[in-house]
Amino acid sequence: MTHEELSREGWVDAELLAEFPELGVFTMEVLAPPRKSPPALRGQLRTLSSRFNGAAAITMRRQPIPHAYRVFFRHIGLDPDTTRTPIEAAAMERLMLGGFESRSWAHDAMLLALVETGVPVWALDADRLDGPLGIRPARDGERLGGGDLGTDLPAGRLVVADADAPVAVLFGDLAHDRAPTPETAVLRLFTVQVAGVPSIHVEESLWACANAMTNRS
Repeated sequence: MTHEELSREGWVDAELLAEFPELGVFTMEVLAPPRKSPPALRGQLRTLSSRFNGAAAITMRRQPIPHAYRVFFRHIGLDPDTTRTPIEAAAMERLMLGGFESRSWAHDAMLLALVETGVPVWALDADRLDGPLGIRPARDGERLGGGDLGTDLPAGRLVVADADAPVAVLFGDLAHDRAPTPETAVLRLFTVQVAGVPSIHVEESLWACANAMTNRS
């Protein structure tokens, strides 16, 4: 399998879509890369670290795409100054650590895509998913993940779900039993589009992430 296919658009709950007509989820599947990040990818992160200084972090939130995610956070009841958007969380971590920290090939590829485009990407184990991904409110009694490690979800909390159950909190934690493991063979990448974020940037982020995961140099 390769990622030589257009990213697929997922579904959005009808009532939610009526309230947020530009809300969308895009997905793409790629072969899971080995754990250790290659030198070229680590070098790209170091280059980004040197460009992404304190001044850039401060002015970033006024740029169109970061600002669009901040606005959406407020619309769904999240304070972006308390619950940071993905790009602002990455910026804060870079400032605290002195650079973007390499953790794994998949992590580094998703971080690269986020910093280059402002659009976040997450990854799930494709073989543990049931059908396309979509966005909907959590239902009464639903949990994020099964077993003892599962957590209760408040009804109405926006989640990313497959046909069976929530697989992630929107802009939050992944279900532990759908998250990638060292045994994962195929990743389902997904990203979320909100008002003010053009589709071309959403697909660019997915492609940037997929390319970084498949470039073995």
